Amino acid sequence: MKNKVSPEIQNEAIAIAKATQKEGQNKAQTKLIAKGIEKGISEYKKNQKIKMREKEKQRKKQDVIKLQNQSVTVQETTTEKENSTAETSKYLPWLLLGLSWIGFIFYGLK
Repeated sequence: MKNKVSPEIQNEAIAIAKATQKEGQNKAQTKLIAKGIEKGISEYKKNQKIKMREKEKQRKKQDVIKLQNQSVTVQETTTEKENSTAETSKYLPWLLLGLSWIGFIFYGLK
């Protein structure tokens, strides 16, 4: 399967080859140099795409880790709130019982 090279890359390669052309160099040699430059540009772009995909994968992994850390933090905060609420509500019935007995005593003394 032959790799297709975009016309922009071909034009860029030809321009570079002509810019570096030496005296006495014929058209065939310039075309060969242009082909080599095309291949180099294509390889460079292909490598850049691979690097960008890898960076994107790493960024997504870091985002997932951050989300997991945030969810753990939220769960811990929720658990702490539930624990503090549970401790407060543990003493509430005893407090109400004591207040009601104090009320009964004062009512009985009147």
